[in-house]
Amino acid sequence: MENLFYAPEISQNPVLPEEESSHCARVLRLKKGDAITVTDGKGYFYKAVLQGVNSKQCPLQIIRTEYSTPDFTENIHIAVAPTKNIDRMEWFVEKATEVGISQITFMRCQHSERKEVNLSRIRKIAVSAMKQSQKAILPEINEIIDFKQFINQNFNGTKMIAHCENTDRQPIKTVYSKHTDTIILIGPEGDFTSEEIQIAINHGFIPITLGNSRLRTETAALTAFLAIHFINN
Repeated sequence: MENLFYAPEISQNPVLPEEESSHCARVLRLKKGDAITVTDGKGYFYKAVLQGVNSKQCPLQIIRTEYSTPDFTENIHIAVAPTKNIDRMEWFVEKATEVGISQITFMRCQHSERKEVNLSRIRKIAVSAMKQSQKAILPEINEIIDFKQFINQNFNGTKMIAHCENTDRQPIKTVYSKHTDTIILIGPEGDFTSEEIQIAINHGFIPITLGNSRLRTETAALTAFLAIHFINN
């Protein structure tokens, strides 16, 4: 598999960032004149030639730019309460990025055991997953936000909330219209409270079920995303 490099500002500044330059020089031991492929994470691949190699900065000559058709034309947004064990959220971000999620937001809910996340680390995991899966689009990963503040925002498309209460809920396939934008709320390990569920409903979120099994938070988040993926494909 071809090594893919990430340089978000390559179109304005054709240079590999320090971390990518270090990998290029110290790990791969590439040399001046070697051809590489770089993505900006915004939908483009750049075929380039190294104009110099050092661990701090590798200047590039761009030979060709290629647009990569996205996996989804629609915006698929999962908003999830981070788990106490952050490794489980990192696993979700990695797998969702590999498949092609558009956007991830972390929420603080009443039952949340984790109130903060290290977004720098989370974003690095997303970059690594994007490169490993040879994609040119990096999902947008947003700052953590309080549940009530989050749902007061305006969203386009279908709005859903997955929860475990024994009340009226519908399968995703009966709620979601193919190839439309969507946002799905996934609660913490103790689930959303009844108050949060009702507030979401009052804001136009449709209650959904992900099946009969009681899923872990990260499993529920990935299951919901993959359900949309399969419907669209």
